[in-house]
Amino acid sequence: MSTLMVVLFVLGYLAIALEHSIHVDKAASALMTGVLVWTAMVFGQEEIFAHTAQAGEISGGGHLHHALLEHLSEIASILFFLLGAMTIVELIDAHEAFTLITDHIKTKKKIGLIWILSILTFFFSAVLDNLTTSIVMAALLKKLVADKHDLWFIGGIIVIAANAGGAWSPIGDVTTIMLWIANKVTAKAIILNTFLPSVIALLVPLILAGFFAKGSIRTPEPKGPAFKHTPVTLKEKKVVLALGVGGLLFVPVFKTITHLPPFLGIMFGLSVLWIVTEIMHRGKSDEHFSHLTVVGTLREVDVPSVLFFLGILLAVAGLQTAGHLDHLARALDAAFHGNIYIINILIGLLSSVVDNVPLVAAAMGMYDFATDHVFWEFLAYCAGTGGSVLIIGSAAGVAIMGILKIDFMWYLRRISLLALAGYLAGAATYYLMHQL
Repeated sequence: MSTLMVVLFVLGYLAIALEHSIHVDKAASALMTGVLVWTAMVFGQEEIFAHTAQAGEISGGGHLHHALLEHLSEIASILFFLLGAMTIVELIDAHEAFTLITDHIKTKKKIGLIWILSILTFFFSAVLDNLTTSIVMAALLKKLVADKHDLWFIGGIIVIAANAGGAWSPIGDVTTIMLWIANKVTAKAIILNTFLPSVIALLVPLILAGFFAKGSIRTPEPKGPAFKHTPVTLKEKKVVLALGVGGLLFVPVFKTITHLPPFLGIMFGLSVLWIVTEIMHRGKSDEHFSHLTVVGTLREVDVPSVLFFLGILLAVAGLQTAGHLDHLARALDAAFHGNIYIINILIGLLSSVVDNVPLVAAAMGMYDFATDHVFWEFLAYCAGTGGSVLIIGSAAGVAIMGILKIDFMWYLRRISLLALAGYLAGAATYYLMHQL
């Protein structure tokens, strides 16, 4: 059954990758994979846990039930965060407040737009986090680019930029947050020592993209209002944009002050925006403002993307519970005799296939290096940026894949080599910095 779990995961992964060939939505494949992985573990638990300390706890499925609920609490916090961030972005969009930003982006050159958005993404990811930033940038992209393949190409570069920006900040990625909270790295050290490699991880793909991104972009045709309503005033746009972006920026502050999960911070920001918009539009009839409320925008939130997240995270959690990811980390350590550079580079590449969080958690359990050791800093860089190699290898990638409907195989053909080149160049930069 242990082998069957891996087989089911691989088959589910292939179904997601071949979504457009088999004509089955990736969310359905992901959900099926997550459920089947846990089901296989239930039927094979005696074999899977026979040689572990948990062997005496599995009778009646007690251990697995407890493990599933533990993972579900972590997964739910991510899903609620995603739902809150997507609702805020949709509410800003409904008020046409993104025009306050897009109207200032004058360039029509494809490569110019890529550079502008990538640099913004890189630094926003460090302040917000890569998931939130990717959701915001995907919404902006849909306002700026009409052609599907241009939209996908720039979206792919945004994934690289978001992950590179999150890797050098203690609050930019889930894995850097884990390492920072566990006192494996300090904020000052991770910024100083991984900033330049992260810049290189973005700069190399941007330079290479210049050879492919020729010509100008075609902007979407202006759409008429879906409802017969009075136009949103400039003041209302400014208030909604300020509160929306302010709510997103408040999340890392909230987490730092309270040490509570980020989804509570995003829900606080959403509730403030919800109350303000209700008061702002309370004098209007339902016909005029129903689409400008949180209730109205929730109908526009991409629920299949949320379910896709659920399926993928459940499947990876199953592999983690069964010990597959821990065995993988130990196998890497044994195969490369503790060479921290090779091990971390491979962990980064593996994080493009399975979630980087359990891989980093496994590494944290295996090693006992001092705070700010080279291993932890390099792990933060590799786990943060390696997920860009495949579009479902990071939370940012999964979010943009869902919002922009990017095809897995298209990303593999057009973006993966750019991401890999940047990843390896950044890794080489980090290695040279510490060798010299």
